[in-house]
Amino acid sequence: MAALTFLVLVIACMFTGCSLLPQEEQALKPPLVKPVKESFELFEVKKGSITKQISGIGVFASDKMQSLFYAESGGRLIAINVSLGSVVSKGDVVAELDKGEIEGKIQQQELVVEKARLILEQAKDEMRGEPVAIRIKLLEMQKEEIQLDMLKKQLNRTKLVSDVSGIVTYIDPIKQGDAVVAYKTLFTVSDPKSMKLVYETNNALDLTGIQVGLTAAVKIKDGLYTGKVAQIPATAPFNEVKAIAEKNAKSIVVVTEGLPDTIEIGNSADITIVTEKRDDVLLIPKVGLRSYMGRDYVQVLEGEVRKEIDVEKGIVSANEVEIRKGLKEGQKVILNN
Repeated sequence: MAALTFLVLVIACMFTGCSLLPQEEQALKPPLVKPVKESFELFEVKKGSITKQISGIGVFASDKMQSLFYAESGGRLIAINVSLGSVVSKGDVVAELDKGEIEGKIQQQELVVEKARLILEQAKDEMRGEPVAIRIKLLEMQKEEIQLDMLKKQLNRTKLVSDVSGIVTYIDPIKQGDAVVAYKTLFTVSDPKSMKLVYETNNALDLTGIQVGLTAAVKIKDGLYTGKVAQIPATAPFNEVKAIAEKNAKSIVVVTEGLPDTIEIGNSADITIVTEKRDDVLLIPKVGLRSYMGRDYVQVLEGEVRKEIDVEKGIVSANEVEIRKGLKEGQKVILNN
């Protein structure tokens, strides 16, 4: 009986389209998500003043330096009488060359001169009536004196003498026994009473915009002083010493008035030099300026729409940018990406 009942149910389902399998549940539609409104960090374009300046630490050096060198090549260095930082007086011998036999030759020539002088005195007594003969003896003595003078000058040229008083601030790496080269600076003597402030950078491009005559603010501890730019790489004097020439190529010199007497060579000071300044110009933060492939542009918010605008920049300081073209006061520049 039960089997008959099951069969009747199966046949009934076949005609009515029913299924013995459970029906799948209808898929749920995704919930509607309200889009998140984009958040912008904005800056309202305003007018103001902008300054471009260069700041750094300078070191005091002597403003009066004497380069010491030999005028002739070939002599062998036998003695160096000073070291870096040595105090020398005018007339001090800082180095000496091998004298060879010059001192012995001078002694011999002194005897020759003395003999010529005696012969002249004898001629004056014995040849009073012969002025020509006396004149000849005089000329012979003068000739020997000239020879003696030349030998003494040759001896003096073996000594390198300081023409000024000061401190030795440079020594060439020449060694005893090396041959000297004419006019190559071996020593520099600096006057510690005449000071200049030298600011050196790692890259000469960092000095772009600095010109001779610009005012420099100089701070030494708690004291503020005013200086003037006296030398830039373009006006630095030629120097055959490679190290000095390379230093001059990326340095400026500032002369400062009214320095305290306590300032010494090697002391440092903070330097600030304003290279450009403009007033009443449009300004935005530096982070608001975007650049790509030589193009300068900003993004502004108009209503709720982000828009790119090409601009022409002017002075760029550490934190701000002058905008010369492209923006108007009051526009809102987007600072974040």
